Amino acid sequence: MNAPAGGRSWAGPREAATLGIDIGGTKTLAALVGPDGTVLDRARADTPAAQGPDAVLRTAAELARRLGGTGPVGVGAAGVIDPATGAVRYATDSLPGWAGTAVADVLAERIGRTVVVENDVNAAALGETWAGAARGSAHVLLVAVGTGLGGGLVRGGRVEHGARGGAGELAHLPAPDADRLPCGCGRTGHLEGVASGTGLARAYRLRTGADVTGAEVAARSAAGDAAAAAVLATAGRALGRALAGLVALLDPQTVVLAGGAGQALLPHARDAYAAERLTLHADVTPVPAALGAAAVAVGAARAAMTHPGTHLPADPGPTDP
Repeated sequence: MNAPAGGRSWAGPREAATLGIDIGGTKTLAALVGPDGTVLDRARADTPAAQGPDAVLRTAAELARRLGGTGPVGVGAAGVIDPATGAVRYATDSLPGWAGTAVADVLAERIGRTVVVENDVNAAALGETWAGAARGSAHVLLVAVGTGLGGGLVRGGRVEHGARGGAGELAHLPAPDADRLPCGCGRTGHLEGVASGTGLARAYRLRTGADVTGAEVAARSAAGDAAAAAVLATAGRALGRALAGLVALLDPQTVVLAGGAGQALLPHARDAYAAERLTLHADVTPVPAALGAAAVAVGAARAAMTHPGTHLPADPGPTDP
């Protein structure tokens, strides 16, 4: 049941594939990924978040055993991950009790294989760099706009973690359009407060009194709802301005926008970005992600493939400009 990622296919043996697992707040997805990024097989389960970390990791281990394999396993997980230990340093309440969980150690013990853990958005950035919308680029910024807002930075083809594993946490950038709007961290005035699914839903409710999701706001805008269109325009403008500043600071080759809300905001974000970016970055335009729901699992598999001591499959890899 080959399902190519990034429009490619690979017909090699399953034994040569690497397992990647995406542990999210609502679903856990495991995928067998070929040396070229092709998704050969996948398995999915609801994440038992309310039952605590042990149940979450038990579900991930069950999916790993279902798909099989013998090599190292990559995991993309919510929260700030310690790159040295694979433990969760910080997490929001989307996974109750998740902070402090030794993901790598517990999963390695349960499935009997080496486990490499990345933050989920970092993993998505690595996946899109390797096999998706940013293939061929060495320096990539990925922005994931879903229920919340996340970012991942790839430098020289590898994830940039920062000093504490928290690089890319752009949700907490100050944003004028988010004045007095709450962020997931509990403070106000941050980019996530306006440019996220939660932010879209809250802004629409303040305008109309209607309690709908961010996805429904996007759908209403597409159907001609003026209030929804105004909410999307404000959020897209805030995101585009932030991207212009980030591109000036980080100088990436490619900027990728991922997540359902990200696609809805992309046209507005591109316009605001183009108005603010430096001439130096005229060739850097935000592009939509290509790997869809498999991005985190594909990137997690890549992290396992390229971990020190792991055999690296033949691949042309990213290039500097």
